[in-house]
Amino acid sequence: MDTDREEKLNHFDRRGSAVMVDVSEKETTGRFAAAEGTIKVNEKVMEAILDNGASKGDVLGVARIAGIMGTKKTSGLIPLCHMIPLTACTLDFEPDRELLVIRAICTAKTDGKTGVEMEALAGVSIALLTIYDMCKAMDRGMVISDIRLLEKSGGRSGHYRAG
Repeated sequence: MDTDREEKLNHFDRRGSAVMVDVSEKETTGRFAAAEGTIKVNEKVMEAILDNGASKGDVLGVARIAGIMGTKKTSGLIPLCHMIPLTACTLDFEPDRELLVIRAICTAKTDGKTGVEMEALAGVSIALLTIYDMCKAMDRGMVISDIRLLEKSGGRSGHYRAG
């Protein structure tokens, strides 16, 4: 792999001005990314979410839709991010009653000239923010953390999997 290419910030031109990366010469390939993040909640929130007892309804169902919508709107939220036609997106949750943590996992796919890492990360972030929003009346001390890329594939930089 080209180390100079890895170390260079590609959203800036020679003069240091911010630019959208030109992907017109890149090959269209299948692209995939998965991201995760967590939200730490109190016992009351965890029980309300898992027993569908939250006053606003099905928290994880709404958060799933919000996260998927977030993936589709990523280019409107992050400057210089390409608009990507997603071919698939999933958003799943893994609640841990003992640790009082809900893990969100988002995957995104496309056939394109640039990756979908930002879409997967945005999906996780929006899903977790939605959980916070829907449950803040019960716990304003919730903590969203550990948002990270788990895996990506496709394109020139190849496959990446978090350690």
